[in-house]
Amino acid sequence: MKENKKLYIIDGSSYIYRAFFGLPMLNNSKGQPTNAVYGFLKMLKNTLNIYKPQHLLIAMDSKTPTFRKEQYPEYKANREETPAELKAQIPYIEKLIEALNINKLRIDGVEADDIIATLTKKAVKEGFEVVIISGDKDLMQLVSDKTIMIDTLKNKTYGVDGVVEKLGVRPELVRDYLAITGDASDNIPGVRGIGPKGATTLLN
Repeated sequence: MKENKKLYIIDGSSYIYRAFFGLPMLNNSKGQPTNAVYGFLKMLKNTLNIYKPQHLLIAMDSKTPTFRKEQYPEYKANREETPAELKAQIPYIEKLIEALNINKLRIDGVEADDIIATLTKKAVKEGFEVVIISGDKDLMQLVSDKTIMIDTLKNKTYGVDGVVEKLGVRPELVRDYLAITGDASDNIPGVRGIGPKGATTLLN
């Protein structure tokens, strides 16, 4: 398949958090925090230099509560509030994306994951290969013969076999695997008494 039929989708929210927590606090001469801006730009430039994408989009999380929070109020309730030092940098990161003339998509009430999943399905139907840039295991359910996922920080590429090696199940069973095991990072309980090995055994 030709390179111009390949769509790269970056999990922008994941990039921002990784940049912020992966670097020590940095400030400019005015005392404004800059570590997330610097880290994000460094990661983005690295991705652009390596893959040279012709079709690229950055998906961002909603600024308003999502539909999952409405359905399940305890969703992500265990997470600490976004640090003020990070919140202050997000507008500058968005200006940076615009300055680089890169498409960015945010939808109220919808997570970046949902944007990525929807666009991946649509792009594949239209004949594109899709490359998802993220380290989020939830997105592994999208991997197929037309879609791969790359964790640029770990320099790891996940195809179908990579997902099986990582989680023990094929991509189409990832959502069932996560439903059984739960997800502590999102405060979602799993089936009591069944861990990853038990889930893998049941599903396979």
